[in-house]
Amino acid sequence: QVQLVESGGGLVQAGGSLRLSCAASRNIASINMAWYRQAPGKQREFVARITNGGFTYYADSVEGRFTISRDNGKNTVYLQMNSLKPEDTAVYYCTAWVVTTQYWGQGTQITVSS
Repeated sequence: QVQLVESGGGLVQAGGSLRLSCAASRNIASINMAWYRQAPGKQREFVARITNGGFTYYADSVEGRFTISRDNGKNTVYLQMNSLKPEDTAVYYCTAWVVTTQYWGQGTQITVSS
């Protein structure tokens, strides 16, 4: 089991940057982690994933603009978001897979104004 707490959300102008953090309640060195997002009226969608070995994967819509990283010593995963667009507006969720169970944080709101 793991608890996840996201932080770093807020309001930013288009073209700006934000960094989200996801703090876990346990050691994450062996855990695959990811970020998802959900915009109003839309389904939750994949944003980025980082494996326990450090391999990264991105949605086409954020490739080249977002970077996922992890600091196992701090039990924290980050999402650096650059060149933000209004369509990036959503609630961003951190998720972790522990054995066969997927855990979610409470989410953090990102609003990008045009």
